[in-house]
Parts: sequence; C-alpha cells; structure tokens
Amino acid sequence: MAREYLKKASLTSKSDASDVHDTVVKILSDIEAGGDEAALEYAAKFDQYDGNIVLTPEEIAAACALVPEKLKQDILFAHDNVKRFAEMQKSTVADVEYEVVPGLIAGQKAIPVDAAGCYAPGGRYSHVASAIMTVTTAKVAGCKHIAACSPPRPGVGIAPAIVYAAHICGADKIIAMGGVQGVAAMTFGLFGLPKANILVGPGNQFVAEAKRILFGRVGIDMIAGPTDSLILADETADAHIVATDLVSQAEHGYNSPVWLVTDNRKLANEVIDIVPDLIADLPEINRENAAAAWRDYAEVILCADREEMAATSDDYAPEHLTVQAKDLEWWLDRLTCYGSLFLGEETTVSYGDKAAGTNHVLPTSGAANYTGGLSVHKYMKIVTWQRATREGSKPVAEATARIARLEGMEGHARAADVRLAKYFPDEQFDLTANG
Repeated sequence: MAREYLKKASLTSKSDASDVHDTVVKILSDIEAGGDEAALEYAAKFDQYDGNIVLTPEEIAAACALVPEKLKQDILFAHDNVKRFAEMQKSTVADVEYEVVPGLIAGQKAIPVDAAGCYAPGGRYSHVASAIMTVTTAKVAGCKHIAACSPPRPGVGIAPAIVYAAHICGADKIIAMGGVQGVAAMTFGLFGLPKANILVGPGNQFVAEAKRILFGRVGIDMIAGPTDSLILADETADAHIVATDLVSQAEHGYNSPVWLVTDNRKLANEVIDIVPDLIADLPEINRENAAAAWRDYAEVILCADREEMAATSDDYAPEHLTVQAKDLEWWLDRLTCYGSLFLGEETTVSYGDKAAGTNHVLPTSGAANYTGGLSVHKYMKIVTWQRATREGSKPVAEATARIARLEGMEGHARAADVRLAKYFPDEQFDLTANG
C-alpha cells in the first residue's frame, strides 16, 4: 500500500519564503560600518524603542521584581532540568590521549568558545524558554562571556520574565535589541560586548537570514525555518490527545507544518474531525496561526504498517517527532531522522519546548537528516594535539615523506626528512615515492 494522503498540504514551509537576503545584507553592512550609532538607528526604526540597550544591574533587578513568584519557581525548575541535562551531555566529551604507535601520543581537548550570543524572540510570543535553553547550555559549556539579546517592546523593554530567565541562567549582559540589529550587535561586538564566537537561538526569517550570512565569520547553531512536528500514532492512540498535540504546535505560526502519520484510518478521521474545534477554542492570535497552519501546511498520511510509518517519518525528518503507539522500544531503535523524540502519550513536545531538560532549539525543514539540535557540545571546540618521542616519530616520518612525495608536496616531505636526518644520522632511509 502506497502512502495515502487523507489531508494534503497545499503549501510547504518554503512556499512563501520571502527574499529577505538583500534587506539583511544592507542592515548588516550598515551596522558593521556605522557601529553603535547605526545599530541604534535600526533599533529605533524596527524596535521603536528608545530605552537603554545594555541593561544595567538596577534595570535587571527591577525587571526581575515584576515577575510573579510562581513563575519564578517554574523558570527555576526548567533551568535546573536544562542545566542538569546539559551537564550530563558535557560529561560525554572527555579530554583523552591515545598512543597511536609506540612513542606517538595523540589526544583531544574540548575547549568552550569564549563568547556566546543568545537570541530569545520576543515578538509574537515572549520566548522565556529560549532564554533558558540558550543561556544555560552556554554557561554549562564554560563560555567566558554570554550575551542574551531579545527584542524590546515600545515603551516597555524586554519582557520581565525573559530578563529574569536570562539573568538567573547566567547571562553576563542582557541586550534590549531585536532582529538583525540585535544579531549584528553581538557579532560585531557593539555596545562594549566582546565579539560573539557563536550565535544561537531561534528567530524570524530576518534573524535566520542574518545568521546564515554571518556563518563562517561566526559560528551558529543552525539555520532555522518554521517549526514543524510529526506524530506517529497507531490504533492505541487517543485521538483527542493526538489532535491536541498537533494544534499545540500549529499555534507557533501560520506556516508551521504539522503531520499525522498513522496506519489506522479510523484514528486519522477522528483527528481530522476534532482539530477544527480545538483550534476554534484558542485565543485569537493562537487561533489565527493554528487555523492557517492546519489549512495550508498540515498533512494526514495513512500507511500500511509501522515500517512504512517509520520510513515516512524518516523522509520528513521532522524537528519534533512524537510516537503514540505500542512497542516504544521498537520505534526508538528504528527511527533515525528527527530533532527531538517524544515517546509515548505521557510526554509531549510542549514538555521539551518548555521545561523537561532537553533543548528546544532544533533542526527544521528536513535538517534533521544531517544534524541534531542545540546542545552543550555546540559551544565547544573539539581540538586535537600530538607529541612524540624520537623513536615514535620515526615510522610516521618515513610514511609522511613518501606519501607527500607521491602527492607532489616536496616541502612536506622535507619536513619529515630533516627529522630523520637529525634523529637517526647513521641510518639510511628510502624516502622516494616509488621505492
């Protein structure tokens, strides 16, 4: 049985991709040339904010005081989970050394980058969780300086909960600037910041394009498009919970794809019937986003069996992948392409988005085919080193000289030759390419 589309998307996440490249290039060029002043001009234009850009300790304290105690406790809970998970991840990378041949020692070191720039969106929604996810992992990695940047609202500034989250998670500076200008400020080291070595965090298409253009002169976590989610469900799944989970992710934006893949036609039809009512019950902005996403981007796919379901999921390589089906271990072993996996009804993408501990900055638009999401490892450089005794150097020098000559790289060969001549003056070596 071929895949049967009970609901087919009329658009994809790339269908309406705006050509923002030229706009972003101009903004970046202007700010790089004009520095703080140019960044402030763009901030006034786009953020419509004329307050302080780098928050003072007093401003941070004032913002934190506005956050309700219950919300503070929730942020602290999420931070603790993300921190402990990041610490576990960091423990999987060790400084090691290995004797490749007798007398030749090679090793690796994990070195955190000096300066991280963390972007937390603050437009349509205040992404408190993004501040937690990005700043916490940078802190655990050991970055010496962490800047957190978020769009201020006119006459208000950054949402107090974002300020509180960035502060308690370890941000050294909090920057009230959004969009391309915020990314540029961290990259170019404006307003007294050190130049960022890596930029992380989600954002709109302008932020994503800025990161893409700047990649190379600065590291990035990934180039992110609209968020997407896929649910694998069999006859054991609860249609109402499946539908709720789909709607919860569709509310991200009008172009956020959600997909249901199942081998049970009855479940599929029930979900299709339930979703519109769940969307209609959302607040206005959430409702508008979810309705457009479901109408234009959502798909419901009927497969013959669980193997075809898994193959379909791997083809889509979703950012978020949920399994609501029996035999969860089979799915864990079989599935290979996803940003983050949620096994069983008892967990949900929303947990990962907010407080479970795994990171919510994840690959979108099929990028899970080749990369995972943000982790403590993204802030770390895995570098190598070597040292050798003279005896240990001997066989490596011989092989190096001959390989280099075969390649036509005589200078490389002679760097090996001189060592053999110095260390073993009484020995003769055949160092020709065709000896």
